[in-house]
Amino acid sequence: MESYDGMIDFMERTAREAGSLLRDRLHDRHDVQYKGEINIVTEADRLSEELITGRISEGFPRHGIMAEESTEMKTDSGFRWIIDPLDGTTNYAHGYPVFAVSIALEVDGTVMLGAVYNPMSEEYFMAARGKGSFLNGRRLHVSTTDSLKRSLLATGFPYDIRTDRNNNINYFKAMALSAQAIRRAGSAALDLAFVAVGRFDGFWELKLAPWDTAAGWLILEEAGGVVTDLAGGAYQVYSPNILATNGLIHDEMLRIITQTDPLDQA
Repeated sequence: MESYDGMIDFMERTAREAGSLLRDRLHDRHDVQYKGEINIVTEADRLSEELITGRISEGFPRHGIMAEESTEMKTDSGFRWIIDPLDGTTNYAHGYPVFAVSIALEVDGTVMLGAVYNPMSEEYFMAARGKGSFLNGRRLHVSTTDSLKRSLLATGFPYDIRTDRNNNINYFKAMALSAQAIRRAGSAALDLAFVAVGRFDGFWELKLAPWDTAAGWLILEEAGGVVTDLAGGAYQVYSPNILATNGLIHDEMLRIITQTDPLDQA
């Protein structure tokens, strides 16, 4: 089996290289294409993805790759890289400097390594299963906030917000009336990393993909946080909905979510 130490080093080099590419192009004029009414992709997404997948193919040619903008490359090796080359594309396309590179390594169905890199702050979050989470080498731990009314939360809204009533507006209203405040920054990977470092106390979102959460999920759990689906069940890489907290407010948030009608837009 390949050395995890080598993979950890590889992951950091690759995430930082892709992040540098994105940072350098942030204020360029972007080629924006639409995958849906408001779901976009830019040339920077594709360039970052090509860089990351190219490095993986060179370094680990037998490994599978799941990336947001490409058809999945499947192998029988048991190793799969799960990549979001630019998490926060809408922010990026508008020159709003809140975005990240997210890379996770799954081995035999279990996420073993995760990295989230914020190029603008040069903050590199990483975790190895059973070994803890770190920010630029400093060990992470979730916040100690134990009351929802004192909590700062994060969330996001799905791309079909205009066409599907199950769009998080109801949950947002219920949480806004219960928490200290809510932020909607536009990058699920960073939201999860920020819960891990204690900047946020909880995060929830609907209709996410594996590349949105795989790395951040591991980083948060290794920092002592709790991650479930919105019903309180075990979270899986293909789970579309996520509830992620410091653990101390998880039951409060879960109770609000389960008591709220998902289609109530009043």
